Amino acid sequence: MQIKPLHLILACVAGSVAAEDTPLSAIGWLNIQRNAPPVVTMQPDAPIAESASIPNVDVQPLDAPGVGGVGLLPSSVTGLPPSLWTGSAERDVVALLKQMQVRRPAVPALTSLLHILMLAEADPPSNAEGEVLLHARVNLLYHHGLVAPAEALMERVGDLSPQLFDLAFDLALLTGSDEALCMVLNDTPSLSTDLPTRIWCLTRSGDYPRAMTVYQTGVALGQFSELDAELLLRFLDPEYSEEAAPVQSPVRPTPLQFRLFEAIGEALPTTPLPLPFAVVEVSGDSGWRAQLLAAERLARVGAIDGNQLLGVYTEQRRAASGGVWDRVEALQDFETALKSGDAERVSVTLEKLWPQMRAAGLLVPFAKLFATDLQDLQLSERAARIAALAGLLSDDYETTARTITQDDATFAFLASIAQGQSPVSIPTDLPHADAIAAAWVGPAQAPDETAALPTQDRLGEALLQAIRDFGPGAAGDDTELTDALLTLRAFGLEDTARRAALQLAILDMEGARR
Repeated sequence: MQIKPLHLILACVAGSVAAEDTPLSAIGWLNIQRNAPPVVTMQPDAPIAESASIPNVDVQPLDAPGVGGVGLLPSSVTGLPPSLWTGSAERDVVALLKQMQVRRPAVPALTSLLHILMLAEADPPSNAEGEVLLHARVNLLYHHGLVAPAEALMERVGDLSPQLFDLAFDLALLTGSDEALCMVLNDTPSLSTDLPTRIWCLTRSGDYPRAMTVYQTGVALGQFSELDAELLLRFLDPEYSEEAAPVQSPVRPTPLQFRLFEAIGEALPTTPLPLPFAVVEVSGDSGWRAQLLAAERLARVGAIDGNQLLGVYTEQRRAASGGVWDRVEALQDFETALKSGDAERVSVTLEKLWPQMRAAGLLVPFAKLFATDLQDLQLSERAARIAALAGLLSDDYETTARTITQDDATFAFLASIAQGQSPVSIPTDLPHADAIAAAWVGPAQAPDETAALPTQDRLGEALLQAIRDFGPGAAGDDTELTDALLTLRAFGLEDTARRAALQLAILDMEGARR
């Protein structure tokens, strides 16, 4: 099974998926029959009773998952089976996802795999209780900065329960699409018991008198936090807001508090706030610097792809010096040199840009953007080394590996891993080399505790465990690292395993992993 990078999968979903684009599968049960004949057929001339009343009927494909298994990526795109979660205990999967909200995967390749698992269309666990797993999946996407995909996932649900409504509303506040949900809430107040949300939505429909009545009632009953009470009063009474001193900024505001600060003219900068708030700045409405910093934060964790980051970097000329402005200038100079085809100029600008991208934790997005264009240029020795590292971090890592000579022990080792081969020798100065090499010695066999999970319809759980265990491995536990890579390989994710190994070794060698 070959899992494509997330941005490529989403591109496939956004366009039409050709019938011949079958997933590459190393496991028998991932082969999906897509052209099965219809269960029921009707004769074209069959009479229709004109007097019969036609009931309202909800229609969905027979093999479509229930609400708990809704997703954006069908099995025909991901290569993952619909039974991804069915054999797992829901509480075990949810517990794993909660861990990963805070401790993100150690390398971009595993971040991409995790996001694909969260967006995959698959049946929920057989013991699932309502929408618990769906809520956990969307919550993880939210905390990882994938606000728009999380919102799109919620839109596939249809009618929202109160639990899902609160989460959907947080997403909508950050994307600025909350008006539609406010209309739903105003028509069905039972969807949320949160009074600040009710007040916000009443003002969205123009009913300020009722909003003030709800506010006064909430204050009298002590149902607001001190911060909410102050923000809502300033929001509802602009004259009071003009005379009052600024409100102290909270460390972790809710999306609604964030929007209330904005509404009263005290907009909060998103840089010190949790990652989801960076989405607000990507539009550029708050200025180019804020947009740059937000785009870098999101690109660093795989929430936006390199092309989006590049678009922000090249939007205009730098306005100052230092920090992000130096990266902007270095990248713009490099791109201009690359377009000129002048290898000497490319070498100079690449040598200047690489440390900038390394310091920002953006080597992988940079490599995916430019590595291919660097491979055929006659670069300086130092620039050629950078180009080789970029190639090994890019989607064309295997092609790059075939061009690497065996003179340098480190590059020979990396080239072997990139081609799925057991290294001839192990360099002593390359981080994690022993543990990585052990994963490509002999046939791939998952550890005993996970080997049987896919046959029990627990493949998703097994992959989550591998992503989790890779973290301690990246921190120095060689056994955990080898086992995680073997699990990925044994379950058909050879491409993901190679990417993860290469990224870990190179980023740690460069001191660029965050």
